[in-house]
Amino acid sequence: MGKRHTSEQIIRKLRQAEVELAGGLTVGHVCQKLGISEQTLHRWRQRYGGMGRDDTRRLKDLEAENARLKRLVAELALDKQLLQEVVRKKF
Repeated sequence: MGKRHTSEQIIRKLRQAEVELAGGLTVGHVCQKLGISEQTLHRWRQRYGGMGRDDTRRLKDLEAENARLKRLVAELALDKQLLQEVVRKKF
């Protein structure tokens, strides 16, 4: 797995890529300049294309909430498993 970029960094790089492409650089040259693969650029465009600053902030908040909920679910699943083991041992 490669580097992890924040949504803000991705949006910044996508904007830079659009400027470079409008300036006549090829996709390959732009990707090389940004230090990403063409596949990454296309994936980012699909996911983040057209997003503004407020959208990225909202996405970041949702991603943080999703991570918090995933941890909560994992803790609850562990609690459930422990309780099931206790019940099995009693009977």
